[in-house]
Amino acid sequence: MDKGVSVGQGALWVIAWFGVMLFYTFLDVAIWRKTAPGHARLLNVISIALCMGGFLHLLRVKLRFQIDIVRGTSPQGILLAVVCAAALYVLLDKFLGPVFERMLPGSEERSRQTLQHLSETPVISFIQVCILAPVMEEILMRGFLLEGLSVSYGRAAALGISSLFFALLHFNMVQTLSALVCGIVLGLLYMRTNSLMCCITAHAGYNAISYFATLLPLLKEV
Repeated sequence: MDKGVSVGQGALWVIAWFGVMLFYTFLDVAIWRKTAPGHARLLNVISIALCMGGFLHLLRVKLRFQIDIVRGTSPQGILLAVVCAAALYVLLDKFLGPVFERMLPGSEERSRQTLQHLSETPVISFIQVCILAPVMEEILMRGFLLEGLSVSYGRAAALGISSLFFALLHFNMVQTLSALVCGIVLGLLYMRTNSLMCCITAHAGYNAISYFATLLPLLKEV
């Protein structure tokens, strides 16, 4: 991305995506779960995918933002992304996560409720958590925001600002603190590889490891 992005401009697009998230969450809670409870999760994932496509199209048209996921991708970069995914799991889920949960017990309970909800439809939930979310968040946060802010303010400031915005997109306070650390790591990965695919791989890999490690015990209980 050759054009610079201001903090205000970046904030507006992040807020816009937050609004889209609220919209498809409203559809899920107020419409799909009530009108088609047996297919609510599937309808929700379809809604998310359509909202993602519409938002990215709007971003491309309004700012002429070109999405090139494979640019800069190399075997070494993918290997580094896999290492980052494993490192994030150890750092966040095994070390920092439990600390944050003890500090914020209310957030821990909400996290458990979310996991219980996800375990009801594991395949569809996997698509949402481990595919759709990493693709959208990496395009927006690293491909658009970090890249654009780097042109305007330099890499260090861009890393901090984009990581903060990434953290604020997560509703749960424990997730917000973890996402801040995750955003810094993924931002550094993007700066090292200049590849969205590497960031998507690391993000999706971390989510997948965490997803299976957390949900498998719940699924065995069913």
